[in-house]
Amino acid sequence: MPRAVDIIEPQDATSPVVFASPHSGRVYPQAFLTAVEVDPLVLRSSEDAYVDLLLAAAPEFGAPLITSQVPRAYVDFNRAADELDPALVFGAPRAGLNPRIASGLGVLARVVANGRTIYRGKIPMDEAKARIAQYWHPYHETLSATLTRQHKRFGHVLLCDVHSMPHEALTGHVSRGAARPDIVVGDRWGAACSPDVLEQIEDVFRSHGLTVARNAPFAGAYITQRYGQPSIGMHAVQIEIDRALYLDEARVEPSAQFDAFQAVMRAVVGKIAALDLGGIPSEMAAE
Repeated sequence: MPRAVDIIEPQDATSPVVFASPHSGRVYPQAFLTAVEVDPLVLRSSEDAYVDLLLAAAPEFGAPLITSQVPRAYVDFNRAADELDPALVFGAPRAGLNPRIASGLGVLARVVANGRTIYRGKIPMDEAKARIAQYWHPYHETLSATLTRQHKRFGHVLLCDVHSMPHEALTGHVSRGAARPDIVVGDRWGAACSPDVLEQIEDVFRSHGLTVARNAPFAGAYITQRYGQPSIGMHAVQIEIDRALYLDEARVEPSAQFDAFQAVMRAVVGKIAALDLGGIPSEMAAE
């Protein structure tokens, strides 16, 4: 069975940044694979495949790295625990459905890439609650505790919640004549991160020749919304990376460009970990 959460701590905690990859899990429970009606490769298309490896250097730069082995198709950490889809889970309430649930992308996904149905039928409420208890809660408990600790230690904290986007996801979102973004940084339209911090992050990516867009088409989902409180020095951004930069999307395997892009991301992670977030020095925060 997959581990709900893994955290790699730095030997020397010098950075107020926390890096996380909630969707790079690729350990699929056998019972789940037996119950679904889509090919495992189709299931894997929902992963932010190997983003955890792109962030692996974070602890070397003084920042913790949080990941999970749980696949997004099994439990989605970027949804609220109560975002249950009544079309998938017996007894889930039909009132108050948001667009994510209605489209089949609740905390337990009903569909995968291109709207393909994952299951042969509905699943029991008990199973849904068990998954959320076993995986969703431990992940968020660890993430929340880590952010709180960093905020207390440094007086401020930045969560970089890192994802990947299918290359085709930007089709129709790029104006004619405009450069296609390699990176989309989302701050919930200013609600989750201060403008100064966001601009610094964008500048880091641009310094490595990457084209950056803000909030379109990905402004950040549950994690960014829940943890971003810039008014008290808790900043959160969702970072989307074009999979074409490092992944063979059809085979869900690292491409020939993977090593070169991993080296770019190592440098990016190091610069983000060293950003000046403002706030109060760690010595003052400890008093």
